[in-house]
Amino acid sequence: MYDVIIIGAGPAGISASLYTIRSNLKTLVIYKEKSALEKTPKVENYYGFTNGVKGEELYKIGIKQAENLGVEILEDEVTNIQMENIQTDQNVYKNIFKVQTLNNELKAKSVILATGNKKNKPNINNIEEYEGKGVSYCAICDGFFYKNKDVAVIGNGDYAISETMELENIVNSITILTNGQNIPEYRGENVNIINKQIKECSGNNKIEEVRFIDNSKLKVDGLFIAQGVAGSSDFAKKLGAKIDKDKIFVNENMETTIKGLYACGDCTGGLYQISKAVYEGTKAGLQAIKFCKNNCL
Repeated sequence: MYDVIIIGAGPAGISASLYTIRSNLKTLVIYKEKSALEKTPKVENYYGFTNGVKGEELYKIGIKQAENLGVEILEDEVTNIQMENIQTDQNVYKNIFKVQTLNNELKAKSVILATGNKKNKPNINNIEEYEGKGVSYCAICDGFFYKNKDVAVIGNGDYAISETMELENIVNSITILTNGQNIPEYRGENVNIINKQIKECSGNNKIEEVRFIDNSKLKVDGLFIAQGVAGSSDFAKKLGAKIDKDKIFVNENMETTIKGLYACGDCTGGLYQISKAVYEGTKAGLQAIKFCKNNCL
């Protein structure tokens, strides 16, 4: 059991971990994809570097700093986060976060979301017209509305498989649309896979079919987007936290609307700057410390 699990190893997530570990909280940072910082050729507007610094170098320095202080670092893909009640040794039930990765199932008293502002929206003609009208970005949130119906999932990775598994016991059939990409082998009841590139969506007032580049069509009652790797907003939605225009809603202390869940960095909107991410990561870490010491038995 961890005190804090932080999703994301960029400036926000690592900054949070520096404070939680120094407060003697058992801390784990999980990351998978490269952060925006790691992809930046050179940073010249951040304090302390007279000649600038390569983004990749600054990124690695941050992770090494956290490791040196005792933070556990895990390179793995988080596919789902849920809350559950457990019985402690004192026979008291409390909410615990269960973090599911490709290779592990981990538990924590608090979670900090810091994976940046991932843009998982596929480049498909007119798909935005059907958002909220059959197009969804969260199987756990909206799967119930498609009970015994035929749906499709867009994606070609483990996140798409995870969303498919959430839907299997609810819907009538699922078609995984890889949009022309390969997908890990998956065999599920009433699950099909189509590898064609998608051209557009169509329907009257709600999505009714997906059209492919070869002009073939697939009838659907709903379409779930699970492209790439799940980001902070995806996890926040699954947990029921408030989302404001695809950004996670937080108060001045980086607290979401879910007790024990925090968000910091690009996923909260505003300035996309390292200094802002470090500041918010610091605040999130400090609040997680208070939460664990005041609310966790």
